[in-house]
Amino acid sequence: MNPTDFPSAPPADLPHDAPGARVQDNPLGQRCGTIAIVGRPNVGKSTLLNALVGQKISITSRKAQTTRHRITGIRTLGATQYVFVDTPGFQTKDVRGRTALNRNLNRTVTATLSDVDVVWFMVEAGRFGPDDAKVLALLPSSKPAFLVANKLDTVTRRTDVMPWLQEMQKRHPFAEYVPMSSTKPTDVERLFKIVEPYLPEQPWIYGEDELTDRSDKFMAAELIREKLFRLTGDELPYSATVVIDRYEEEGNLRRIAATIVVERDNHKGMVIGEGGELLKRIGSETRVELEKLTGNKVFLELWVKVRSGWADSEEHLRSYGYE
Repeated sequence: MNPTDFPSAPPADLPHDAPGARVQDNPLGQRCGTIAIVGRPNVGKSTLLNALVGQKISITSRKAQTTRHRITGIRTLGATQYVFVDTPGFQTKDVRGRTALNRNLNRTVTATLSDVDVVWFMVEAGRFGPDDAKVLALLPSSKPAFLVANKLDTVTRRTDVMPWLQEMQKRHPFAEYVPMSSTKPTDVERLFKIVEPYLPEQPWIYGEDELTDRSDKFMAAELIREKLFRLTGDELPYSATVVIDRYEEEGNLRRIAATIVVERDNHKGMVIGEGGELLKRIGSETRVELEKLTGNKVFLELWVKVRSGWADSEEHLRSYGYE
């Protein structure tokens, strides 16, 4: 059974005040709208964003809370510009157990929901747990919401998905139901067609060839953090971050100096590794990917510093670039 075998609610006639019904001074007949991708951690939001844009702009790893910033991805197809917003996984710990970093991530999610035209609520197909429920409760009733049921390819019995979809219909009045796998290009292309009627008729916000609003400097910090998380696995707590100390452009050469910030001395040892080998590997893998991303040669220096309690300090968060 294919994802297309599942029913997807057709776009209803949009009311005059719905996003898709707004008409501005738009002689070219363009559409442009923002779509938030929300869900609990590790449900596949960043992987989907990268597939939609056609290029890696949001880092991924198995570690929860990999995405920490609002990442905008842009794709322009025909007369329509799709502006996707990847958000951090909503932190569902008890308030007393949250750090300032946790609270910052949640503020990013809730602020994004108030700004966009459409919300994609992402879950794993056939699953819905307490953490999913907490994110679902945040969805604004004033905006069309899609249920994007990801990882359909991991469901062994497709016959179980239909009853699950019927149960999800009772939880929220979703505008569309889209079972899919973000690793299948045909499923990703379907999403463009389904969401297009919900986007406002208005001029594009970005240039036709733009893919993200984030700078190369920001991407450098993110790629270092991705390699850090992937190569340390579960040994290193997620409360590590990266600060770019210097980013210089000299023709086709990029000189970058960055600091990996951890909370404890033993975390510093984990990052450096025996004889400095792990830190060298983090730098080497980051450099290769940055050169591919920018099309320039990259000289990268990495340092590791201990800043105890940084993840629970609003001052440190601001200085490290958290919004």
